Amino acid sequence: MSIIRPFKGIRPAPGLASSIAALPYDVYSSQEARKIVSENPMSFLKIDRAETLLPEGTDLYSPQVYQTARRTLDSMIEDGSFIQDSSPCYYIYALTMDNRTQTGLVGCASIDDYINNVILKHENTLAAKEEDRIRHVDACSAQTGPIFLAYRPYEPLQKIIEQEKSLPALYDFTSGDGVRHQVWKISGQENIDKISQLFGKIPHLYIADGHHRAASAVRVGLMRRSADPKYSGSEEYNYFLSVLFPADELCICDYNRVITDRNGCTFDEFLDKIKDGFKIRKIGTDAYRPKHKGEFGVYCEGSWYQLTARPALQSDDPVKGLDVSILQDHIIEPVFGISDPKTDPRIRFIGGIRGLAALEEAADTSDGIAFSMHPTSMEELMSVADSGKLMPPKSTWFEPKLRSGLFIHRF
Repeated sequence: MSIIRPFKGIRPAPGLASSIAALPYDVYSSQEARKIVSENPMSFLKIDRAETLLPEGTDLYSPQVYQTARRTLDSMIEDGSFIQDSSPCYYIYALTMDNRTQTGLVGCASIDDYINNVILKHENTLAAKEEDRIRHVDACSAQTGPIFLAYRPYEPLQKIIEQEKSLPALYDFTSGDGVRHQVWKISGQENIDKISQLFGKIPHLYIADGHHRAASAVRVGLMRRSADPKYSGSEEYNYFLSVLFPADELCICDYNRVITDRNGCTFDEFLDKIKDGFKIRKIGTDAYRPKHKGEFGVYCEGSWYQLTARPALQSDDPVKGLDVSILQDHIIEPVFGISDPKTDPRIRFIGGIRGLAALEEAADTSDGIAFSMHPTSMEELMSVADSGKLMPPKSTWFEPKLRSGLFIHRF
């Protein structure tokens, strides 16, 4: 059963939330992060990407970067930019995008639940990316970016959350990308206790986004645990900052692919190679977004085609039956020779939030072939995680993105 507990949140002082809140650290290149911090000196990116406060050319992974992150966080707490609640609370975080709202509970999840697979994963982590966040979390003695967790809807829990949402919000602002962010604090002990008890009845939580942040928080927690002769299990380092959403409120966007090297074959030869596995229909110049599972859009040389996987390629296996797996196993690897899409430079991944025009441009400029995807569903994600398997890389793209800087968990 899941262990979730309240915490004394460090959060923006009144009036500063919209200036401080920032998209996750890994959404930006270092140059993009520098530009944002120069235009908005309050942006939380100056902590999440502390090289923005150091001279250009600074090694992104030097000790100086992590020390700067710690000093900046400390100074923002000291000067009152951040405040800390005096007793452990839960928080509610609602994001509204395109008239759709998803409402999450902010609390701390257990590193032991992660280790024991109560918290389930659906993708691998990269060692270098994980190491960076380990050093950041360790230096700051804080988790500064929340892990995005999902759970199967549980009505008693939703009832309390909706009740608390009827009260005045702590923060309510719309970010530059048009997403509305609302935050409430749950400070009544009765509801705090009820929420903790209700999560104890939920058998599994699922990492929707933030696999590297979760793995890093767990690694730092274990490091602190092994170095603490008085370890009891109740210390804050045994828990990591999370926002937990009911799965039926979440939206996974398409995560599209562009092959920038055709492996020596013309487009006609490509179509000939795949015709036994896929029905092929020419669409024309209008961009094609697949409407059903098992469908794919293909763009090359100014024209779009619809591919439909034939029954022989479809599978009941939770991983092999994913559209991203069908494309990888029956087109990308056998036709283009790309066996490891995580590391092969001949494949690019473009989030659906950027639109199909970005896909066309990427294919045109590389003389490549683009594939538009039908989004992976939350049920597919949870089925893969339940089976103990992993999805191919870049299978899911969640929108809207959680902001960093609205909640900090210090230990």
